Amino acid sequence: MTTQIFVNLPVKDLARSTEFFSRLGYKFDPQFTDEKAACMIVSDDIYVMLLLEKFFATFTTKPIADATQSTEVLMALSCESRAKVDEQVRKALAAGGTSPRAPQDHGFMYGHGFDDLDGHIWKLFYMEPGAVKD
Repeated sequence: MTTQIFVNLPVKDLARSTEFFSRLGYKFDPQFTDEKAACMIVSDDIYVMLLLEKFFATFTTKPIADATQSTEVLMALSCESRAKVDEQVRKALAAGGTSPRAPQDHGFMYGHGFDDLDGHIWKLFYMEPGAVKD
C-alpha cells in the first residue's frame, strides 16, 4: 500500500475556493465533499481537503493562522515542464489568485507560484530530468 497525503487547508468560502481550483483544472472527489469540505484531487496519492474555517477548527485546539498575514505552510508541486508552471500561474491569476513573487530560474530547476484566495502559498516547479543523482 502506498502512503497518501491529505493536506488540510482552512478556507473562508468553500464554493469560491472550489471554483478557484476547478479553474486550475483540479477535480474533486464527491465521496469526500459536502457543504463543509471539498476533497481536491492533486494526483493518485495527493489530496487537498479544503475545509471551512469553522469545520477546520474542530480538528485543532490551536488558533487558525490567517494565511494572508502569516505563512503556515508552503505547498510545492512538481510540474512536467516550465511551460506547465507558467500556465498554472496564469490560470491562478485569471481565477483571482495573486503572484507576489517573481519566477526563479536556477538552470536545472525553474519555479514560480501563486497565493490562493485565502492566502495559502502554492509553489510550482519543474526540475530537469537527471538533475538529481540517485
